[in-house]
Amino acid sequence: MKQKIILGGGCFWGTQAFFDHYDWITYSEVGYANGIKDFKVTYEEVCSGTTGFVEVCLLEFDDTKIDLKTLLSHYWNTINPTTLNRQGNDIGSQYRSGIYYFDEFKDIQLKVIIDSKNKLAQDKNIEVVTEILPLKNYVTAEDYHQKYLDKNPGGYCHINLNQAWKKSK
Repeated sequence: MKQKIILGGGCFWGTQAFFDHYDWITYSEVGYANGIKDFKVTYEEVCSGTTGFVEVCLLEFDDTKIDLKTLLSHYWNTINPTTLNRQGNDIGSQYRSGIYYFDEFKDIQLKVIIDSKNKLAQDKNIEVVTEILPLKNYVTAEDYHQKYLDKNPGGYCHINLNQAWKKSK
């Protein structure tokens, strides 16, 4: 079965590039989630900090190849879950970390998400500030943001992709 999840982990380019590396991802797209309005929003508006939107990566995955628990363990390797509104040099509420689930998958995902967050906090003895919320709204980001690091291999990314892929083996 295919499932969908939306992850916020700082700049959405790196999250997409990281997960696109794996064959169990059947689709990825970057966009903006959980803003205060249901309308088409631009990157510039999101960066203003006034819309409430967070930069995210929508992932569709094949749960016969990977379960959500394992997918989330990969996600935790790409972010600092203890920083609020910041990942690397990306600072602002649009860069907060978050896991946003679709209502249609709530029954099979929410417990796994919460358990994953709690296990991380306990194992590392840290306070995890990554938000866990239902997806309220979602807007696809502009075309030039899609697969950005494929198109611009030297582009800035707070994720050291090679290191993150090694940690996630």
